[in-house]
Amino acid sequence: MGSSIVIISIIALIVILLVVGAPVKPMRWLMHGTVKLVIGVLFLFFFNAFGASIGLHLPINIFTAVIAGFLGIPGLVSLTALHIFVFA
Repeated sequence: MGSSIVIISIIALIVILLVVGAPVKPMRWLMHGTVKLVIGVLFLFFFNAFGASIGLHLPINIFTAVIAGFLGIPGLVSLTALHIFVFA
């Protein structure tokens, strides 16, 4: 029952935004952040695919995806260094 309420709420919010119109600037920030998050997940996925051959693995969670997405390659290098020097 809980998941159906969430789905109905999301659909209602989408319909309201389509009818009323969404504020442009907050929606642009939200979309920009979502794209960065997806890019971070892709960075981590490909890093794990290629890093497995040398024994490196970074978990894909919201924290690491945000770091890798917003900071890019330097963020991925920082996460790798943190994993090597602190956690291993």
